[in-house]
Amino acid sequence: MRLASLVLACLLPAAASAAEPTRIPDAAFEIAGTLRERALADDTAWTLVESLTTEIGPRLPGSEADARAVAWAQAKLRALGYDRVWTEPVRFPTWERRSERAEVLGDHAQPLLVTALGGSPGGTVDAEIVRFDSFEALQAAPAGSLDGRIAFVDHDMERTRDGSGYGKAGAVRSRGPSEAIRKGAIGYLMRSIGTSPHRVANTGITRFDEGLEPIPSAALSLVDADQLTRLLRRGPVRVRLALDCGWTGAEYTSHNVIGEITGREAPDEVVLIAGHLDSWDLGTGAIDDASGVGITMAAGHLIGQLPQRPRRTIRVVAFANEEQGLIGAREYARRHADAVSNHVLAAESDFGAGRIYGFSTGAPAHAQAASQRIAEALAPLGIEHLPGKGGPGPDISPLAAIGGTWAWLGQDGSGYFDLHHNADDTLDKIDPDALAQNVAAYAVFAWLAAEAEGDFGSAPKAAATP
Repeated sequence: MRLASLVLACLLPAAASAAEPTRIPDAAFEIAGTLRERALADDTAWTLVESLTTEIGPRLPGSEADARAVAWAQAKLRALGYDRVWTEPVRFPTWERRSERAEVLGDHAQPLLVTALGGSPGGTVDAEIVRFDSFEALQAAPAGSLDGRIAFVDHDMERTRDGSGYGKAGAVRSRGPSEAIRKGAIGYLMRSIGTSPHRVANTGITRFDEGLEPIPSAALSLVDADQLTRLLRRGPVRVRLALDCGWTGAEYTSHNVIGEITGREAPDEVVLIAGHLDSWDLGTGAIDDASGVGITMAAGHLIGQLPQRPRRTIRVVAFANEEQGLIGAREYARRHADAVSNHVLAAESDFGAGRIYGFSTGAPAHAQAASQRIAEALAPLGIEHLPGKGGPGPDISPLAAIGGTWAWLGQDGSGYFDLHHNADDTLDKIDPDALAQNVAAYAVFAWLAAEAEGDFGSAPKAAATP
């Protein structure tokens, strides 16, 4: 007992030291105000988003445009004055969309607007449809009840500011096709995971469980899903679904593109801000995620224009292939796992270009005062400190899983799913003033996190690298 007490006494000073409060110096806070105002008047992000969506267009992972986007990102980071720019390879299989169509057959014959889900095989099926109003209803269907039929899941996604409706609907796309196969279906249709009143269909990745033979799988526009439901009230409906798409069997090497503004005192410690460079192919990937790339590149650039470099390094990452399963982000976390403690704080812009309304971090108690101080600098932008809300962005989640501390700058996503993964995701949907507010928020956040005295809790977790 006496020995245990002595050991505890010896350990207490080190523990107390490790838990000393992290603080933001007053001088850094004052500079943050200047940076905030400069960012609000700056058009760098708009220029970047316009360039990426115009000169490169849609950036399907593994496509020719993917390679041009990687070259574009490197050139832009260098032109913006980043001290160091490099790439890290990311390898993955490629999927192609060639053509897609669907039609109602019989007495009420008419075309339907559909888009193939990423990962779907090609093929043509001609069969009666069976409607389900949710993924759970599909799950409850008896085995064999869909033999020779097309499953149609008509889940109506809720419009929310924080995007929570998307999470509730996610299983319809990610797990629905596999569940339909188990019930005997030969094809799969779903109401798009989206909120658009326009006749556009939303794509997105799906996966087929091991041991199942994949079936043609597509999303309907909300307008066409409603049309099918009305037709079903009049009697059985037969649909022909014809998709020409699929995995090519080839492996492709893309790249995470990384730029740094080197820290003046602790260059090995980084504040990471990020977006993803790829997009789906129906629009030009403006809000998903050219805006995130533009916001974070512009924020780092503005910090680099200050009279002195930040104390820590600002690292901007344009991740490869987020859309098909966080492929670039997982590779980044694997490659940098040994340096997770040096990733002081990380945040991602991947929820469009709506105004940021909330801020929080996953930092432990000893860094909450510093998080509050950052929130004070963000408040003039209309951003509220919301401790306990939010979480790591998609591409930050693999780093968070191995111990990196995340920050959340929550964008208003009320209209995000009008555009997400569909043909309306184009430059004209972005409000330049809202985009500048995002840049100001990311610049202030990254600057203050880099200037903080003390840590935000990043430390290796006893878990496998994702």
